[in-house]
Amino acid sequence: MAWRPLALLSGGLAALLVIFGARYGPHRDELYFATAGQHLAWGYVDQPSFTPLIARLVTELFGDALVGWRLPSALAASAVVLLTGLLARRMGGDSAAQLLAGAAIAVSAILLILGHLLSTATFDLLFWTLTTFLVVRQLQGADPRGWLLVGLVIGIALHNKTLVAALVAAVLIGLLAVGPRSVLRSVWLWAGAGLAVLTWLPNLLWQADHGWPQLTLAQAIAGGSSGSSQPWWLFLPMQLVLVSPVLVAMWVPGLVRLWRAVELRPVRCFAVAYMLLAVVFLVSGGKPYYLAGLYPVLLAAGAPSVLGWLRRRSHAWAWVVGGLGLSLLVNAVLMLPVLPVRALAVTPIVDINYDAGETVGWPTFVSTVADVYADLPPAERSQAVVVTQNYGEAGAIDRYGADLGLPKAYSGHNAYYDWGPPPDTGGPVVLVGFDEAFLRTAFGDVTRAATLDNGVGVENEEQGTPVWIGRDQRGPWVEIWPTFRRVG
Repeated sequence: MAWRPLALLSGGLAALLVIFGARYGPHRDELYFATAGQHLAWGYVDQPSFTPLIARLVTELFGDALVGWRLPSALAASAVVLLTGLLARRMGGDSAAQLLAGAAIAVSAILLILGHLLSTATFDLLFWTLTTFLVVRQLQGADPRGWLLVGLVIGIALHNKTLVAALVAAVLIGLLAVGPRSVLRSVWLWAGAGLAVLTWLPNLLWQADHGWPQLTLAQAIAGGSSGSSQPWWLFLPMQLVLVSPVLVAMWVPGLVRLWRAVELRPVRCFAVAYMLLAVVFLVSGGKPYYLAGLYPVLLAAGAPSVLGWLRRRSHAWAWVVGGLGLSLLVNAVLMLPVLPVRALAVTPIVDINYDAGETVGWPTFVSTVADVYADLPPAERSQAVVVTQNYGEAGAIDRYGADLGLPKAYSGHNAYYDWGPPPDTGGPVVLVGFDEAFLRTAFGDVTRAATLDNGVGVENEEQGTPVWIGRDQRGPWVEIWPTFRRVG
């Protein structure tokens, strides 16, 4: 096992992510998680409890320091690198193959962007990789009692994102299709499954008690409601860039080797799982990155084949270093805040990487809302409330607004809806991001007070957003609040 070089590689990635951790600003999801962490529960409309709990912990430890918020993600990304090297060893790779597989995932586009942000997808990638490694170990003959550890990890993973259930289902179908079916008769495997369900039970009960809201969310995402959603026809082409176009030459041979190699027959089910999930996510409107958790095992399986091919040719290491170096250069510029923020408006980065634009302009946004609030007559200002169209806007006001004299924000978006409605003060309402026609169904008088401009020309979701003042409310909040609800 190539412990030392893999440790240096994973540590180097963590250091790189920490260095760039405080550039630009928080993502809208990070602002949302920080607020959700102040309302801890076994579940939320759009997610289980793991990531809000992490957000609560890092906020307690580091306050508003953005690099502190993102430290767990950097550590998770470094763990994915180490686990990919461990998988390569399980796939018959020597020290060089382990290092190559770890380096390939370390420079991947998906790991750089997820390692930079506090996100449910970050920990989902880690849990998929850890689950894959543990299952591979069991299928290759480890102590059957190890299925209990597999079950525990899956149960914890389900408290972060229910997507890991798709991996479990796909692997089970793969086992039924290509074997080894004998493991399905192991009492320890089913004991592990029971432990997973028992561990997941608090969130499962919460979902049942609240009408299974994540099913509603899944339907909304399939319909394209998420900012990171892609048209269905881009799903497969996007798989070519999740790691790197150059490194397609590693994971595709890995997929083929998983399917064909005699020595990997015990873990052939992962080839079936990848192909099955690709079809399922394609037809169900899933996001392209939903498959990201299977690329560590594909890269691990492909690394020995690629090295074997390169060793039969001259200048092999030049090809390796060149491919990895080019991937790191391109992916780092696109996925990390490397360029000055003002350069984003004159580059295609935001068009390629939606999340980059969502980390820009939040202090300016809140300052604009604060100016509108401050311009209200003093008698009205003391009774005014702030309501936003989405959770990112509300989270930004909750983070930056107090220093500018703003009250806390309310929103009907996802879990924010459950933390409302606003109090019936009888005063005006500062409304951010709404359509005027909708607002006139709730207020007799609606006046546009400002238009948001991030000041750097970045075309993100908030650029050009209107700020309104609503008066003459058409009923108490308890009656009109359901019309503000939005899941997606």
